Formats: sequence, structure tokens, C-alpha cells
Amino acid sequence: MRVLFHSLNYAPEVTGIGKYNGEMGEWFAKRGHEVRVVAAPPYYPAWEVGKGYSSLAYRREQVAGVDVWRCPLWVPKRPSGAKRLLHLASFAASSFPVMLRQIPWRPDVVVVTEPPLACVPQARLLARLSNAKTWLHILDFEVDAALQLGMLRGLEASRYLYGIERLMMRGLDRVSSISEKMCRRVINKGIPEEQVYFFPNWADSQFDRPALREDQVRQEFGAGPNDVLVMHAGNMGEKQGLEVVLDAAEQLSERREIKFAMVGAGAAKERLQLAAEERGLDNLRFFPLQPANRLPLMLAAGDIHLVVQRREAADLVMPSKLTNILAAGRASIATVDPDTAVYDVLNGHDCGVTPPPESATELAASIVTLARDAELRERLGRNAQQYAESFLKMDRILSRFEAELEQLTGAK
Repeated sequence: MRVLFHSLNYAPEVTGIGKYNGEMGEWFAKRGHEVRVVAAPPYYPAWEVGKGYSSLAYRREQVAGVDVWRCPLWVPKRPSGAKRLLHLASFAASSFPVMLRQIPWRPDVVVVTEPPLACVPQARLLARLSNAKTWLHILDFEVDAALQLGMLRGLEASRYLYGIERLMMRGLDRVSSISEKMCRRVINKGIPEEQVYFFPNWADSQFDRPALREDQVRQEFGAGPNDVLVMHAGNMGEKQGLEVVLDAAEQLSERREIKFAMVGAGAAKERLQLAAEERGLDNLRFFPLQPANRLPLMLAAGDIHLVVQRREAADLVMPSKLTNILAAGRASIATVDPDTAVYDVLNGHDCGVTPPPESATELAASIVTLARDAELRERLGRNAQQYAESFLKMDRILSRFEAELEQLTGAK
């Protein structure tokens, strides 16, 4: 097949959407498909364009056998609601002429990743002019997030945005998302069930054999061999509400064996660091985003991994980092309500603890429970690894997706 991916984020970004799209593009190229990607230069999660790239220039390059067309975009230093919209709109606008340049190539299918939803019209136009199929893959419900997280307000605004969203989604050949709850949300938005496809994230192949806990690596993250290392690894954005971790660390400041490590980058990191310094939290330290090849060792170093979200973000996005935490065979604590996708995974498969969102007291109590009980942590971690083995294998997930694309396009 000739597969065109239209995505804001792509490799060499090592977290979130860019990571998964990069792995998917490389996988399809290795399978013998012709793959092109229209994307922005790498900038996430640091919100700074990577070295060697420009936010102002078009560029074409080869990445692991994939033909990647980079398009300019505006990257705000401090992303807020309005700035995020402008950021997404800048990529949608700059990528439009590049998408039209793909018409002579005649792709079999155009796969658009949301966000940004604003890229759907150009994908549909390209598909119509080249007789291709259209597929929208939703990793983040940006309209729901903008309204429910308070980035945009007002009844008229909500009606207008939801109307645009419905218009964008209708008429596509397939719409997919990364959890069954998110797929159900798509159906509730008026998309026929037979056009909705469950397309989950997968665990990194480096975790086929989970790494052992090494004291030297733990020491790098501020924990001794007898300490309990509580780790938040990944994006530090506004959707998580990570202030609750600082509150929990403050409540547990007298328990000297419990150490907190905040590892990664993101829009909220600088503010969180300043708040931690002002509170004098010497049991909590911040660390930079780690290279991809250190991910197994980093996750193995943690005794307890945190997956923190605000209540309003439940099932608007499935935390991408959860897959590798499970595959690493480590216990996790996720601040989620019942009847959410993360709650169902952790409780349904006995591989984590789920205190309610936005409660530092409940989060601290869950940390203490796991810190006291090494056997419980081991059981949860063992079950997590078994879940990853059964449901999160990359080849299995992408082979199903490939077969669905082949059936859709008539390639078989």
C-alpha cells in the first residue's frame, strides 16, 4: 500500500504521539509499504523545536525508511488555551500545500492523527482528488478537552465547536481511538459503530524482557537500595494536575524512605519546580527527559509509578506512558474515577491502585500502602507485565491495523 500519515508529531520525538507515529511509520516501511508522513519539526514535550530543525522552514528527509515532509509551525514558550489553538492552526495551515503535493503520488489511504482536528478537511480533499480512503485516529479529544478543562468557555462556543467536530468526522471511512471508552465516545458523537475501530497504543519492544532494578540507576534518581522510589515519568502538562504530587510529597515529608522523582519535560515543569522549591520539598527532585534507550532502566528503577490526571481529562486521552509502565512490570498508582479506561485496566487485571483524582490525601495513603508492602508491589508488577504480554505487543496491534487498512483499500 501507499500510506500517507498526516500528523503534527513524529519521530525523533521520544514521548507521546510522536513516538507512536514514528514507530508505526517505521514498522509499515519495513513491511514493504510506501510510507509518507506530513508532520511538524520535533518540538514535544519541551515545547522547543529540536536542534537542527526550524519552525519557519519546510524540509524533506528520510527517517528510518519513511519519506517525511516537515512543515513550519508556531511553538509557544508557555502554551495556554488560546496559544494552543493558534499552535495547532499554524500547522494545519502550513501543511495544506504539502498535502496537495501528495496528489500525484496517489496514496491508497490518508491517516490523520488528532490533534489537530483541523487537518481533516485537507486530508478529505486529498483523498477525494486521489481516490484514497480516509482514516482519523484520535489520541486526544481536543474539543472536549478545550471545553471541559476550561481552555474555552460558553454555551455558544461549545455548540459551535461540537458542530464543527461532527462535520469533520462524518463521511470518513474509519475513525479509531486508543481505548474502548474513547471509541464509545466517538460512537456517541454520531459515528456509526461499524466505522469505529479500537486501535490501542503498544508497549515499547525494549520491554520484551523487563529490566532488573539496579541500585546505581536508582541512586541517580535520588533513592538508595532500601528506599521506595515513587516516579512520575513523562510529560508534565496542565492536563495532569501534577500539583497533587507535590501535595502528597509534602504530606509524606516525615517518611524519609519515600523518595519522589519527577522525570521528563512539559509546559508545567518550570512552574512545578518553582513551587517545590518554595515549599522546601527535599524528598522530591526533578530530572530531565531521558534518552529512549534508557527508558527500561529508568522505569525499572521505580518501585511505584504515578499516572496522574485531572478528573475532567478522564477518557479524553489515554496516558501513553501507561503501556510501558505495565510492560516494565512495576506497580502503578493512577488517580482516576471508576468507569474510566485506566481504572478498568488496573483494577480488572489487578496491576495497580486507583485513588480518586485531585486528592493528595488519598494519593499519599495509596503510596504508603504500597511502600509498606513489597509483596503487594511485586504482585501488581507481575500482573502488569502479564497484561502487557497479552494485550500490548506492537507486532500484534500493528498487524491487525495493517489488515484493516488492506481490507479498506482493497489491497488484498
